[in-house]
Amino acid sequence: MQETQKGKKRTMQIAGAMVILLTVILLLCVSITKVEVTGNQKYTSEEITELLFPDKLSRNTLFCFMRNRLKEHIQIPFVEDYDIIFKGPRQVEVILYEKSVVGYVSYMSSYMYFDKDGIIVESANEALPGVPLVTGLKFGQIVLYQKLPLDKEEIFQEILNLTQILSIYHMLVDRIQFGEYGEITLYLGEIEVLMGTGGNLNSKVSELNDMLPHLEGRSGILHLEDYDESDIRAGYTLEPRS
Repeated sequence: MQETQKGKKRTMQIAGAMVILLTVILLLCVSITKVEVTGNQKYTSEEITELLFPDKLSRNTLFCFMRNRLKEHIQIPFVEDYDIIFKGPRQVEVILYEKSVVGYVSYMSSYMYFDKDGIIVESANEALPGVPLVTGLKFGQIVLYQKLPLDKEEIFQEILNLTQILSIYHMLVDRIQFGEYGEITLYLGEIEVLMGTGGNLNSKVSELNDMLPHLEGRSGILHLEDYDESDIRAGYTLEPRS
């Protein structure tokens, strides 16, 4: 009787091992064919797919599952981390958690990107589209993952206020220039916008946003430093560069 039970137990163990082996073999033959990317703003879905699944092996379902569980995630510039969610043997969703950047400065032939707290979160050799270059700042030695060492801390609050207002109007500027006395100049293509020393920024950006359709394809200097929203008769003309 005991021999029979042992035989049945061994048969079940062999059958279980065969099922596991067959499952592994099947998974080795299955590849990911559909990749959905969410949370991406700085990268296209195609770029992320190419970075994470560049070859046949990386698209293998079993290999991808094991790599995602056991190995450190691939480092992607401007991405804090990502999750890979399996929605089936051939389909995954990649959820990106991008770093929040509000601007960058040029430092020792590199572009140093900072977040809303002034922390340097990334260093790159190329400019990231949609993020403004900030010039005219005085700072000391820059260290990655530490705060941008500005000589005047209050200027950073102005940078943050301005970038938040620009984002409300979905306005992309190429560069934000700070003058010696805190005066702000925006550069949008060939348009140079003088904003003054930072007062009434929300109204000035709103006025600029209304003007942009009429400024398309043009160049020159726009004076908004003395803008007064209470003066509805005020007109602002584009001044040619001297």
